[in-house]
Amino acid sequence: MKIGELIKYLEDWAPKEAAWERDNVGIQIGSRNKELKNILICLELNHNVVSEAIKKKCNFIFTHHPFIFNPLKKLEFDKDNLIEKIIIHGLTVYSAHTNLDFTKDGVSFALAKKLNLQEIKFLQNADSNRVKIVVFAPEESVDLLSEKLFETGAGIIEEYSRCSFRLKGEGTFQGGENTNPVIGKKGAFEKAVEMRIEMIADKWLLPKIIDAIHTYHPYETPAYDIYPLKNENENFGAGCIGILPAEMTPSGFYDYVKKSLRLESFRYTKGNQKKIRKVAVCGGSGSELLGRAIASGADAFVTADIKYHTFHDALDKIHLIDAGHYETEVVVLDEVKKRIEKFINDKNIKVYKYSRSTNPVKFYKHKGDK
Repeated sequence: MKIGELIKYLEDWAPKEAAWERDNVGIQIGSRNKELKNILICLELNHNVVSEAIKKKCNFIFTHHPFIFNPLKKLEFDKDNLIEKIIIHGLTVYSAHTNLDFTKDGVSFALAKKLNLQEIKFLQNADSNRVKIVVFAPEESVDLLSEKLFETGAGIIEEYSRCSFRLKGEGTFQGGENTNPVIGKKGAFEKAVEMRIEMIADKWLLPKIIDAIHTYHPYETPAYDIYPLKNENENFGAGCIGILPAEMTPSGFYDYVKKSLRLESFRYTKGNQKKIRKVAVCGGSGSELLGRAIASGADAFVTADIKYHTFHDALDKIHLIDAGHYETEVVVLDEVKKRIEKFINDKNIKVYKYSRSTNPVKFYKHKGDK
């Protein structure tokens, strides 16, 4: 299996186009054309991660945080240069960052599942980035054409796939002297029974969709329309919201979060709810979703990187917990590992999760602690 095959699988799940526009996702260093060996999964890259990858004979490293975020101004190699080490050992480093944040079963979904939330859905769906495709085709070509459009990724609405609408009607046309119509004769005014096929798709799929229309439509010049949609995208979004299996007291919920995420401690402010059942989460920096969490009726909101004034905004409104950036994102690595193992299904290729922590944040307890 080539590395590029694994990358395609990952990007079918978490498309690069779903990422924040200023993010740097995808291959950071390396090649998609090499044979895939073993795989190491981590939250971010450092010397220890690369050393472990080499030790375990991995040539593909999956990271959540991009290794290269700002443009490189120079490459000066020395004995401690990480890029040189990666190149010498033939490693490919790949990052899925905000695209993994915004995708279903990505970072926030993994956090919600770690807290055993039920009925999980996006806290805030992505802004309009979808289109409606309308194609007109003869009735006998509809099934094949629809199937090929489904294969591009069109017709997915939340948990439903292969979604379309079909309507029978009558089309008219008159081919010019240089045409070769499939139905009727050139120069003659023709009428034909046709089907109108409608599907919704993410706009970044348009090149594939248009190519499929031209490849599998029987007409010389297929008739199709593309409509931009104002609808929010049901398939991508920020944060999650769900329901606890049973309601908890605030102190009981705080203990539950600490235990579930294996936290040494966390920062929080109290809301006005005496019982907690509906919980919003956002892996990583999710402060901007506080208003949405409150408006959604959540009793508590678990996220990270919360500023002082944001705690003030939440006080007496919602139980707000800052559980740490690393701690709220590292939970997704198990989901990534499970998906990769299922896709590869090859006992000769091992998938490892980095054995140590890359979290730079430490908690000082008392003098003498390390």
